[in-house]
Amino acid sequence: MSNRIDYAKASPEGYKAFGGVYLTLRRSDLPEELINLVNLRVSQINGCAFCIDMHSRDLLKGGLSVDKLVLVAVWREAGRLFTPRERAALAWAETVTRVSETGVPDADYDAAAAEFNEKELADLTYAIGLMNAFNRFGVSFRSTPAATAKS
Repeated sequence: MSNRIDYAKASPEGYKAFGGVYLTLRRSDLPEELINLVNLRVSQINGCAFCIDMHSRDLLKGGLSVDKLVLVAVWREAGRLFTPRERAALAWAETVTRVSETGVPDADYDAAAAEFNEKELADLTYAIGLMNAFNRFGVSFRSTPAATAKS
Protein backbone atom coordinates (compact mmCIF):
# COMPACT_ATOMS: atom_id res chain seq x y z
CA MET A 1 0.00 0.00 0.00
CA SER A 2 1.40 3.39 -0.88
CA ASN A 3 0.36 6.62 0.74
CA ARG A 4 -1.39 8.95 -1.74
CA ILE A 5 -0.93 12.17 0.24
CA ASP A 6 -0.12 13.16 3.78
CA TYR A 7 -3.42 14.87 4.52
CA ALA A 8 -2.21 16.27 7.85
CA LYS A 9 0.67 17.99 6.09
CA ALA A 10 -1.46 19.08 3.12
CA SER A 11 -4.09 20.69 5.37
CA PRO A 12 -2.69 21.23 8.85
CA GLU A 13 -5.59 23.49 9.92
CA GLY A 14 -8.13 20.76 9.22
CA TYR A 15 -6.01 18.16 10.98
CA LYS A 16 -5.59 20.47 13.96
CA ALA A 17 -9.37 20.94 14.17
CA PHE A 18 -9.90 17.16 14.28
CA GLY A 19 -7.11 17.03 16.87
CA GLY A 20 -9.09 19.43 19.05
CA VAL A 21 -11.98 16.96 19.15
CA TYR A 22 -9.53 14.17 19.97
CA LEU A 23 -8.08 16.17 22.88
CA THR A 24 -11.57 16.95 24.17
CA LEU A 25 -12.38 13.24 24.16
CA ARG A 26 -9.17 12.42 26.03
CA ARG A 27 -10.34 14.78 28.79
CA SER A 28 -13.83 13.26 28.89
CA ASP A 29 -15.06 10.83 31.53
CA LEU A 30 -14.85 7.95 29.06
CA PRO A 31 -11.94 5.57 29.76
CA GLU A 32 -9.20 5.60 27.15
CA GLU A 33 -9.48 1.83 26.69
CA LEU A 34 -13.20 2.11 25.93
CA ILE A 35 -12.57 4.80 23.32
CA ASN A 36 -9.81 2.70 21.77
CA LEU A 37 -12.07 -0.37 21.65
CA VAL A 38 -14.71 1.71 19.86
CA ASN A 39 -12.09 3.20 17.53
CA LEU A 40 -10.88 -0.28 16.65
CA ARG A 41 -14.39 -1.61 15.98
CA VAL A 42 -15.34 1.38 13.82
CA SER A 43 -12.08 0.99 11.88
CA GLN A 44 -12.75 -2.72 11.35
CA ILE A 45 -16.19 -1.93 9.91
CA ASN A 46 -14.72 0.73 7.61
CA GLY A 47 -11.70 -1.35 6.58
CA CYS A 48 -9.08 1.22 7.59
CA ALA A 49 -5.82 -0.71 7.90
CA PHE A 50 -3.90 2.25 9.32
CA CYS A 51 -6.40 2.81 12.14
CA ILE A 52 -6.87 -0.91 12.88
CA ASP A 53 -3.10 -1.20 13.26
CA MET A 54 -2.80 1.95 15.39
CA HIS A 55 -5.67 1.22 17.78
CA SER A 56 -4.68 -2.43 18.17
CA ARG A 57 -1.20 -1.29 19.19
CA ASP A 58 -2.66 1.35 21.54
CA LEU A 59 -4.87 -1.25 23.22
CA LEU A 60 -2.00 -3.70 23.65
CA LYS A 61 0.24 -0.93 24.99
CA GLY A 62 -2.53 -0.03 27.46
CA GLY A 63 -2.61 -3.59 28.77
CA LEU A 64 -5.53 -5.14 26.90
CA SER A 65 -5.08 -8.89 26.58
CA VAL A 66 -4.47 -10.41 23.18
CA ASP A 67 -7.43 -12.73 23.85
CA LYS A 68 -9.77 -9.75 24.10
CA LEU A 69 -8.16 -7.83 21.24
CA VAL A 70 -8.62 -10.61 18.70
CA LEU A 71 -12.31 -10.92 19.57
CA VAL A 72 -13.28 -7.26 19.14
CA ALA A 73 -14.66 -7.94 15.65
CA VAL A 74 -16.92 -10.68 17.08
CA TRP A 75 -17.58 -9.22 20.51
CA ARG A 76 -21.17 -10.49 20.55
CA GLU A 77 -19.87 -14.06 20.49
CA ALA A 78 -17.18 -13.43 23.12
CA GLY A 79 -19.37 -14.18 26.13
CA ARG A 80 -18.50 -12.20 29.23
CA LEU A 81 -15.09 -11.16 27.98
CA PHE A 82 -16.56 -7.70 27.31
CA THR A 83 -18.30 -5.81 30.10
CA PRO A 84 -21.91 -4.67 29.68
CA ARG A 85 -20.65 -1.09 29.25
CA GLU A 86 -18.15 -2.16 26.55
CA ARG A 87 -20.84 -4.19 24.80
CA ALA A 88 -23.17 -1.19 24.81
CA ALA A 89 -20.41 1.05 23.42
CA LEU A 90 -19.51 -1.43 20.69
CA ALA A 91 -23.16 -1.89 19.71
CA TRP A 92 -23.65 1.89 19.60
CA ALA A 93 -20.49 2.25 17.52
CA GLU A 94 -21.78 -0.29 15.01
CA THR A 95 -25.25 1.23 14.62
CA VAL A 96 -23.93 4.79 14.36
CA THR A 97 -21.18 3.80 11.91
CA ARG A 98 -23.73 2.00 9.75
CA VAL A 99 -26.27 4.84 10.02
CA SER A 100 -27.29 4.61 6.36
CA GLU A 101 -28.29 0.97 6.92
CA THR A 102 -29.61 1.11 10.49
CA GLY A 103 -31.19 4.52 10.84
CA VAL A 104 -30.08 4.17 14.48
CA PRO A 105 -33.28 2.65 15.85
CA ASP A 106 -34.81 3.62 19.18
CA ALA A 107 -33.90 0.22 20.63
CA ASP A 108 -30.21 0.86 19.91
CA TYR A 109 -30.41 4.31 21.48
CA ASP A 110 -32.25 2.97 24.53
CA ALA A 111 -29.62 0.26 25.05
CA ALA A 112 -26.78 2.80 24.90
CA ALA A 113 -28.63 5.31 27.09
CA ALA A 114 -29.10 2.60 29.72
CA GLU A 115 -25.31 2.38 30.16
CA PHE A 116 -24.18 5.97 29.53
CA ASN A 117 -25.41 9.31 30.85
CA GLU A 118 -26.20 12.03 28.32
CA LYS A 119 -22.74 13.60 28.34
CA GLU A 120 -21.01 10.24 28.06
CA LEU A 121 -23.28 9.21 25.20
CA ALA A 122 -22.65 12.49 23.41
CA ASP A 123 -18.89 12.10 23.92
CA LEU A 124 -19.04 8.48 22.77
CA THR A 125 -20.87 9.58 19.63
CA TYR A 126 -18.27 12.31 19.02
CA ALA A 127 -15.60 9.61 19.28
CA ILE A 128 -17.46 7.40 16.79
CA GLY A 129 -17.96 10.30 14.37
CA LEU A 130 -14.32 11.35 14.64
CA MET A 131 -13.10 7.82 13.99
CA ASN A 132 -15.40 7.50 10.99
CA ALA A 133 -13.92 10.72 9.63
CA PHE A 134 -10.32 9.58 10.24
CA ASN A 135 -11.14 6.24 8.59
CA ARG A 136 -12.28 8.07 5.49
CA PHE A 137 -8.98 9.93 5.35
CA GLY A 138 -6.97 6.78 6.02
CA VAL A 139 -8.73 4.73 3.35
CA SER A 140 -8.97 7.53 0.77
CA PHE A 141 -5.33 8.51 1.04
CA ARG A 142 -4.00 4.98 1.70
CA SER A 143 -2.31 5.82 5.00
CA THR A 144 0.41 3.25 5.59
CA PRO A 145 -0.04 1.08 8.69
CA ALA A 146 2.99 0.77 10.96
CA ALA A 147 3.05 -3.00 10.39
CA THR A 148 3.55 -2.59 6.62
CA ALA A 149 5.86 0.41 6.89
CA LYS A 150 8.44 -1.93 8.44
CA SER A 151 8.28 -4.34 5.50
